[in-house]
Amino acid sequence: MSNQTVPTESAARRRPAALTFPNPVNEYAARSTAALVVVLAIVTIAVDTPILYAVLAAGFLLRVISGPTLSPFGQLSVRVIVPRLGLTKMVPGPPKRFAQAIGLTITGVALVLSLLGFGLAAQITVGLVVIAALLESAAGICLGCIIFGFLQRRGVIPESVCEACNNISLRSPA
Repeated sequence: MSNQTVPTESAARRRPAALTFPNPVNEYAARSTAALVVVLAIVTIAVDTPILYAVLAAGFLLRVISGPTLSPFGQLSVRVIVPRLGLTKMVPGPPKRFAQAIGLTITGVALVLSLLGFGLAAQITVGLVVIAALLESAAGICLGCIIFGFLQRRGVIPESVCEACNNISLRSPA
């Protein structure tokens, strides 16, 4: 792997380990976390209370900041679910982090809508999260990763953010 796909040693020293997003990540951990998000998002839509919208958004925030390290769903996936499945497929981390940031944005909008009394709009917004997380968990289709790749190919996201995304020889073996 190239030094450009992971933080430099000096950058890693400046940041606490808990605030470092992993690269690469286990695809199956990401998929099991997405399955947990689907369940919480469906419950959030059904109950329609700002507290659950906040919990959903907070989970995305924790995963953006640190991957699975601070996230209860991430920890459950990494420490319990995936080890029991015994599956490993390493994929680049930056697109997964980007996908979590999109989830944070959408759930943040839903939280604001809910706080403003627009419950139906918040429910519809979280419905988008259900669709995206269901695609990720059931089919391994990461919409955020697809968008990341599109933006990277167009130069919006520099290649240096994820060289392994553009150069298959830098990817970890499955």
